Amino acid sequence: MLTLTQNIVILIVTMTASMLFMVLLDRLWPRDQRRVHNDLIGWQLNILGTTYAVILGFMLYTVWTTFGEANINVDLEANALRNVYRLAEGLPTQQRTLLENQARAYADAVVNQDWSEMANAQIPDESHRINQAMWKTLMSAKIETPTEVVAEDHAISELSSLTEHRRTRLLQSAYRLPTIFWAVLIVGGFLTIASAALFGSANPRLHALQVFFFTLLITLVLLAIADVNLPFRGWVHINKYAFQRAQQNMNDQ
Repeated sequence: MLTLTQNIVILIVTMTASMLFMVLLDRLWPRDQRRVHNDLIGWQLNILGTTYAVILGFMLYTVWTTFGEANINVDLEANALRNVYRLAEGLPTQQRTLLENQARAYADAVVNQDWSEMANAQIPDESHRINQAMWKTLMSAKIETPTEVVAEDHAISELSSLTEHRRTRLLQSAYRLPTIFWAVLIVGGFLTIASAALFGSANPRLHALQVFFFTLLITLVLLAIADVNLPFRGWVHINKYAFQRAQQNMNDQ
């Protein structure tokens, strides 16, 4: 979970460390002495860079796919909530009023509590309590007419979907890349940048610029992975617009 300020600080520190590493390397092992090993360093850098690029791209794709799935799941949960609210119209008066109030309370709880609690790595409890109450309300309805039978049947289906999507949202809010993957990404990035810095170039300024850009690219991709790795936390996160819209629609009716 990184804020925008933390992203900027990490980027600056990484770029500075990369340039200082080149300065230190030139003092300990002058570039003129390294130049004779360029043929060996070159093909090793090519293999290492290609391997790391594949790993980096795959990790970025994975976390972005997970982020997109979490976003879709939120929309589906909000849509199921609106459907439950609409289907309550076909239930007996007592259950209809109670279920409509509970649907509004669920939206309020998600908007006002769930998002802030998930951002702090907490498990939301209020929406879970309301969800259980919605089940009790629906199961306690005494059905008499064919219209009420159809409404209850569809409401049960939508409430089941709502419960499933809520459970999925909580699982996705707790998901993160395993530590071993982060170790591969960070160590691989360091080795790749260090290998690029080892190259003995005849033009030190151009070489420094190339390593600078190389470090910048790798750092930006790693920060992007860190930002979208936790879909409901940090600077880049899934917003609660779907539930705000559901909240507005139910309050307007």
